[in-house]
Amino acid sequence: MLIKITDGEFDRLVKHMYNNYGITLAKKRVLIEGRLNSVIREKGFNSFTDYLNVVFNDKTGKEITILINKLTTNHTYFMREKEHFDYLKNTLLPDIEKNSAVKQINIWSAGCSSGEEPYTIAMVVDDYFGSKKPLWNIKITATDISMNVLSKAKQGIYPAEKVNSLPQTWVKKYFEKIDKENYRVISRLRNEISYETFNLMNPIPASKKYDVIFCRNVMIYFDLETKTALANRFYDATKKDGYLFIGHAESLQRDKVKYKYVRPAIYRKI
Repeated sequence: MLIKITDGEFDRLVKHMYNNYGITLAKKRVLIEGRLNSVIREKGFNSFTDYLNVVFNDKTGKEITILINKLTTNHTYFMREKEHFDYLKNTLLPDIEKNSAVKQINIWSAGCSSGEEPYTIAMVVDDYFGSKKPLWNIKITATDISMNVLSKAKQGIYPAEKVNSLPQTWVKKYFEKIDKENYRVISRLRNEISYETFNLMNPIPASKKYDVIFCRNVMIYFDLETKTALANRFYDATKKDGYLFIGHAESLQRDKVKYKYVRPAIYRKI
């Protein structure tokens, strides 16, 4: 029998998720009941109140991570929204190579999920620079609120059906086959990415400045005000002439954000 969520429990959960993580769940009552019932039963609770008391008082962050994973979708794959990676290779990297006096590139994959996005970025960069890459100081930072997906990302292990969607030359160059069904990203590429837990609702350290920020298919959970505020925090963390990439299913109010619109889902700090 389904454990129903009361109005009070629903309001408490919705407010907590919005105030702490920017996630809007006001119209997700059925989804919440459906996805959290199995967790509540597994933990031996009889109500949402008992469950939420444990989640919100857990100082380790483990329980809130489980809850967030249940209520959001960590669906991703290599080369997702390929147009962005084509733009990175054909326009952005040549521009940086031409104009960077210090030969340094900082890229942030925000909301990196299980790692397909930052690894795709790393492969594109490696493929573009080739033998010139040792001359450059390239930093790729990947963050997510979920420690669970970050752990998977660090391992860099993916099933063959995911990996085989990439060019076969890349599969041979950037992966090692570990068994009949799985591949692992080579250690050289894994070591080039720094993984960190980060809540996008928190202030971005002033010392962090990026040439490119990828934050794609994350803001679909945010309302307009939250998206605008986040985009403007990204702007402050972007170097002059740097870029922000968002998901093609997402949009920003051009008159409310500081970035200049370039093309669908691509913005630039001028």
